[in-house]
Amino acid sequence: MSLNSTPSGERPHIAFFGLRNAGKSSLVNAVTNQRLSVVSDTPGTTTDPVKKAMELLPLGPVVIIDTPGFDDEGALGALRVETARRVLAQTDLAVLVVDAQKGLSAVDEELLTMFRARKLPYLIAYNKADTLQNRPDAGENALFVSALTGENLHTLKERLAAALSQPKQEKHLVSDLLSPGDTALLVIPIDKAAPKGRLILPQQQVMRDLLDGGHAFLTCRETELRQTLCALRTPPALVITDSQVFSRVAQIVPETVPLTSFSILFARYKGDLPLLYAGAQKLSALLDGDTVLISEGCTHHRQCGDIGTEKLPAWIGAYCKKNVRFAFTSGGDFPEDLSAFALVVHCGGCMLNEREMQSRLERAAAQGVPVVNYGLAIAKMHGILERSVAPLKGDLA
Repeated sequence: MSLNSTPSGERPHIAFFGLRNAGKSSLVNAVTNQRLSVVSDTPGTTTDPVKKAMELLPLGPVVIIDTPGFDDEGALGALRVETARRVLAQTDLAVLVVDAQKGLSAVDEELLTMFRARKLPYLIAYNKADTLQNRPDAGENALFVSALTGENLHTLKERLAAALSQPKQEKHLVSDLLSPGDTALLVIPIDKAAPKGRLILPQQQVMRDLLDGGHAFLTCRETELRQTLCALRTPPALVITDSQVFSRVAQIVPETVPLTSFSILFARYKGDLPLLYAGAQKLSALLDGDTVLISEGCTHHRQCGDIGTEKLPAWIGAYCKKNVRFAFTSGGDFPEDLSAFALVVHCGGCMLNEREMQSRLERAAAQGVPVVNYGLAIAKMHGILERSVAPLKGDLA
């Protein structure tokens, strides 16, 4: 995916589920017109979810996911099935692939029950329709297709597009917080963890949202912040900083200038700001022996001074002054059972789609485990939480 492509977290995720040998992988390959998945007559060829970010007409940018058979067997099979279940957490639209000759099985019905419980839009694709002599009515949300002959593939794509084109409330990262003509100042530290020659995704997305909203913005490092503010004729309408330099930036930016962070903007964009704000209060109530889960939605090479594995544990320990233990997860590895944790500290989730981020937050809330994101946690521990959420007070009401 090129640097100018739509980020994976902003693309609708379409996942194909079903039994082994129902023809999921063949149908995925036919729909995408690519050899995305390995196809074999041997059941269980797809052992792990296969993901591909791509342009799929008439849909546009999407992420296609091919999952292992939901009826896989044995200990390894159980792991594959569990992996397929986890894919549901990030799925915006499910396609249940059914062998047209065999019809819906008990396992297929189980999958449909899971889709409905999650209020997940779905379609049923009866594959291998070319083998049928007598074809019954497909029923609601279903159609007969053939990965081999291409029958109804275009119709399937149109149905997928229609299912994903339902009107949604337009969401903004930051532009709706500003008035016409306002200027924002973005504070972006450049350290050894910053990707050379590039900006990290949250910074890129905030910039694009500001441009789309018709707002000008300036950028500087925290080391040039003071002189940048002095050079401006009028103060910026909003200062947005990387959370790692929150404390230093708060000392420089006058109290009269609104201040927040990229991570806090993502808390309301993809998360649940009131829930995460409430979770920040748990930081001052941690006890000796408590375990804090620090979870990142992406995987990256850890360097000295990594925020998730080094800076946050150090800040939390110093703030609560308790003997706290830490556990870490990254990427798609987020526990189903959170009962062992007193608090979950999650990243902003820029690499996760909204459905997966919401699923993680709902899981924590259902189990009574407080959850906070990086930006809110850092603001709380540096004594600037109320100031940092003041520009977003409408979302906390």
